[in-house]
Amino acid sequence: MSELTSRELAIAACKALADKRGKDIVVLSVREKTTLCDYFVIASASNAPQIRAMGERVEELLEKEHGIVPTRTEGVRDGRWAVVDYGDVIVHIFHDETRLFYHLERLWQDGNNLESFNDETGDLQ
Repeated sequence: MSELTSRELAIAACKALADKRGKDIVVLSVREKTTLCDYFVIASASNAPQIRAMGERVEELLEKEHGIVPTRTEGVRDGRWAVVDYGDVIVHIFHDETRLFYHLERLWQDGNNLESFNDETGDLQ
């Protein structure tokens, strides 16, 4: 199993989210703004079962393909806002309305640190 950079880990998380039809998947580079992590990966889901499925898929894929397990998970079973923490990358999975309410992109975006995941190409743009 190879060592992933934090950016590669973020892209792998995006792919896992897209596998379960995550919507509006974005990656925010926050390394210049906080010591908390390098990237936030943010995605939306329509309902609680989809949030659970997306969170479980991220954990499953990253462990199976890269041997990486999260340091912490919160809310995956609750289905409104799930957080899967990999240290340098923190994955946020929101119910559509909860994402609009908290709007993490607005809080952390500075104009050039937000990239959208393209599930057709499997890369950020």
